[in-house]
Amino acid sequence: MKILVCIKQVPEFEQIEINEGPDGEAVFEELTEYRMNRFDEYAVEAAVQIRENLGSTSVDVLTAGPERSAEAVKRAIGMGADHGIHLKTEDDVDFSPSAIAGWIAAYAKSKVYHLILTGSMSEDAMNGQVAPMVAAGLQLPGATQVIDVRLSEDLSEVCIEREIEGGHREEIRLQLPAVLAIQTGANQPRYPSLSNLLRANKQVLEQVDTYALGGAAHREQLLGFSLPRKTRAGRHLSGSPREKADQLLALLRNKAFI
Repeated sequence: MKILVCIKQVPEFEQIEINEGPDGEAVFEELTEYRMNRFDEYAVEAAVQIRENLGSTSVDVLTAGPERSAEAVKRAIGMGADHGIHLKTEDDVDFSPSAIAGWIAAYAKSKVYHLILTGSMSEDAMNGQVAPMVAAGLQLPGATQVIDVRLSEDLSEVCIEREIEGGHREEIRLQLPAVLAIQTGANQPRYPSLSNLLRANKQVLEQVDTYALGGAAHREQLLGFSLPRKTRAGRHLSGSPREKADQLLALLRNKAFI
């Protein structure tokens, strides 16, 4: 069985400084620290656990981005993945989900993967669109917010549980191959082991030029960032304690807080 895990490198958000420019748009200070998207760690862990349970399974990890993105792949190999793929871009920009999904689908089309896993979303853009777009591009069944994965004995289908509104879960059976977006809390991602990190540093990643893949074009355009306006909205309640309590209760109900 072959599994492909799609990951992303994101900025270290604790190091980001945002200021307001002269035109009112947000200005980001130069970013120098990046790391693997934490949502994707759950997808890597799910793939490694499947391999541990099945035995004869290989786990490939793929990312799309500039030169620095390779470090995220090495961390995933440190967590137990077998092989790393870097869809290399020349530009250090935040590509749209449609472009990234197009590259992934174009690469995976020529391979034989039984499962393609992603995190539920990225920490920076939080679009949650790559997995559904990859499934559509490859014409495969897919599911999001997956919290449990169980494979059939003959490896022809996968039974998954996914979170839905109201704290409920639904169970779905999908024919393999399939694309799954793994939800946070589905497992406990492991720390990279020293032996695997040493193996990752020695491994030569498979590099693919995204321009050679083609894939989908950008379907959206980022017009700008702006800081939220600083506003204060307060309301003074008057009357007796009982009247104040009644006013507060009515206010909370009107705001749908209770």
